[in-house]
Amino acid sequence: MMKLYHSARSRSVRIYWLLEELGVPYELETIKFMPPPRPFSQTTPTGKVPTLEDGEVTMFESGAIVEYVLDRHGNGRMAPAPGTPQRAAYLQWIHFAEATAFMPIGNIAFHTVFKRDADQIPDVIADYRKWAAAAFEVIEREVTGKDYLLGAELSGADVMMGYTLLCAKWFGLLGDAYPNLTAYLARLESRPALQKALA
Repeated sequence: MMKLYHSARSRSVRIYWLLEELGVPYELETIKFMPPPRPFSQTTPTGKVPTLEDGEVTMFESGAIVEYVLDRHGNGRMAPAPGTPQRAAYLQWIHFAEATAFMPIGNIAFHTVFKRDADQIPDVIADYRKWAAAAFEVIEREVTGKDYLLGAELSGADVMMGYTLLCAKWFGLLGDAYPNLTAYLARLESRPALQKALA
């Protein structure tokens, strides 16, 4: 049985949510996230949250875990088949969610919550907000006329993007300029599996 090391409001929300959507058996170990004195210092086997153990496999990168879980335990659910055009879009949005859209949000969070110096670097924070807004505009266009990133069905890409957008909401970065994105996030937030992961 898989074991997920989870901490509230961390990237492990993605994996908790995914496992709940799939309805596969897993063990949950909730830990308290500690402001890291150095990287890889959380109380998990890898020092990172999330950490997933599945037999001999141990992983800590949330996007890679999403792909792994769906490949191994999804049985064709929530991920288009390899080699299809939708698979390419799916992979693009999985990686965009963390590598592009989350980066400025993560930097704002780091300076606001951990370093607590955001008020001392207003120009830097303003730049991060511009980068975040540019990513939101891309997502706003993508979800126009669609329920989810790939169309009518939830996929692993939405699990990745949903957490990124939740963080943006928590830090007050979303507003009236993104009606389609906001409606998309509301659809994600209405899902019982995400509600459980956030409880």
